[in-house]
Amino acid sequence: MKVKTILVSQPAPKTETSPYFDLAEKQKVKIDFRPFIHVEGIDGKEVRSQKIDLKNYTAIILTSRNAVDHYFRIAEEMRFTVPDSMKYFCQSEAVAYYLQKYVVYRKRKVYVGSRTFPDLIKLIKKHKGEKFLLPSSDKLKPLIPEELDKLGIDWKRANLYKTVVSSLSDLENVVYDVLVFFSPSGIDSLFENFPEFKQNNTRIAVFGNSTIKAVEDRGLRVDIAAPTPNTPSMTMALDKYIKENNKK
Repeated sequence: MKVKTILVSQPAPKTETSPYFDLAEKQKVKIDFRPFIHVEGIDGKEVRSQKIDLKNYTAIILTSRNAVDHYFRIAEEMRFTVPDSMKYFCQSEAVAYYLQKYVVYRKRKVYVGSRTFPDLIKLIKKHKGEKFLLPSSDKLKPLIPEELDKLGIDWKRANLYKTVVSSLSDLENVVYDVLVFFSPSGIDSLFENFPEFKQNNTRIAVFGNSTIKAVEDRGLRVDIAAPTPNTPSMTMALDKYIKENNKK
């Protein structure tokens, strides 16, 4: 069956230069966006119950834009003025760029990893004397605490936000040729919203090994997977599949 419609389980891109728009035009397919999960902040009272006192930390480890938002949200809620001396360790340039929403770069010490957490670890290692705070969600990749523990540094995790399943009731009678997922949480949301979901002719596209496992654990079929050496991005994987499938 040809691919004509795709649902991406993420918010719509905020930029007109998104590769998804290029893909839709190039392959003449309809692409919709709908987040299957969303993030909600944890209030200050609950954060205090984790025995978190923001003034005790001299460095912040930021792995995502959500971590940035919720660290500064909690700081404001707790009436904590983040000192100019605070050091920020950002996992990627995108996170570091987003940090500028809250701080002026020239007045801050910002250290930027190339993309992955192990890359960031190399920078953290050079500042082992700091007291690190890791703002995170309720779901944290095991790799992160493992890598920090290996360094033997003084660090603490602060659970500041949580991943929540979004309501998708309006999609109950809508069928797409391809569903695109980026996390196991997206798969959980699919089944929480539609417990009787049957894949049938729907193609499932997934990004990352943990998402592949989540799909297979539910007894579903992975039709499109990324990243691979030939298709490092999801849009490239979709493009390749559609090109090969739609000409049959």
